[in-house]
Amino acid sequence: MCRAAWALAAALLCACAWADAPCRIAYDLGSSGIRAGSTAVDTVVQADIDYLGPLLAGRGLEETVAPTRAALRELAERGGFPAHCQRVGGGFSAWRLALERDSATLADILARIAAESGVAVLAIPQGIEGAYSHLAARRALGSRFRTSHVLDIGGGSLQIAGERSAWGALLGQKAWQRELCRALRVTDALPCALQPMTREELATARALAAALLGEAGKALPETVSLTAISRPVTRGVLPAVARLEGDGAVREGLARSSLATAIDRLAGMTPQEMARLVGGPERFAPYLLSDMLLVEGVLIATGGQTLQVAETDLTNLPGLLADDHAFAWGRRHACYLARLRREGLDAYFGDPADCAD
Repeated sequence: MCRAAWALAAALLCACAWADAPCRIAYDLGSSGIRAGSTAVDTVVQADIDYLGPLLAGRGLEETVAPTRAALRELAERGGFPAHCQRVGGGFSAWRLALERDSATLADILARIAAESGVAVLAIPQGIEGAYSHLAARRALGSRFRTSHVLDIGGGSLQIAGERSAWGALLGQKAWQRELCRALRVTDALPCALQPMTREELATARALAAALLGEAGKALPETVSLTAISRPVTRGVLPAVARLEGDGAVREGLARSSLATAIDRLAGMTPQEMARLVGGPERFAPYLLSDMLLVEGVLIATGGQTLQVAETDLTNLPGLLADDHAFAWGRRHACYLARLRREGLDAYFGDPADCAD
């Protein structure tokens, strides 16, 4: 991330308490829905909307526009947010993908959403989202957050976020499995039948992880320690490895060697055989092996031998609510959208003061 971006990120991490800030409402538009919060009340409300699915299917975001407009209006009422607060939305992994595919179409969609809901939505760059993630983890975990970086695996994106460095990519749980499905099963269907894998297929999967995650090691400091906070790890990968090792210990961490052993053991099984062996919530089962391969790939790319684990319901709301720059763009949204069409994600880093009133 460029120096100007890190200056903005550092400012976020030193943000003052919400009580001292102007009245604001923020909307976190993720890959599977919207969460909304305000500086005025403690309530967080959410609406489920699948943004990533239509994008991965090649249909774009048009079918999500109407439910998004409705949700932005309804969430403010349900949360009891004051009507006079300034409102800004942050679009993250799915919205960055939409921008990458067609910046003009996304800008038109955001203009319509703003006109009909009163919410200025911005496409938030990956590095800024990393700063949001680190701030949220530090606030939520307190003394339990003892590593340099937080690992957040969403449906669409993966974030490795620290106080002074971050890396992310469109390699969340569903996006990563889609890469595996394409490479090993020649399908875009999710979830796909990855198991049983042959030794050759497992080697191909690990090589793909290394190729896609290799930039993380180059972008981050030599010494990186990670705390994973997302449910694919806390409720899927970690308990599955613990069951395989069978010692009954309560774990707050995961060794890379144990993870590699688990992958080697499970890859050749059918999904039914794996389910009988490791149990766990049924909804994690179709993604368990691919999640394991993703976590292993992250540890290899960052040089880590262990992964700390501490579940928290992380959102981008604390960072977005504290982001003066985003709210400045919210006040000059038409100018922002014009730059978005020309500059893509870099539009965020411009100076709203340069816009004509």
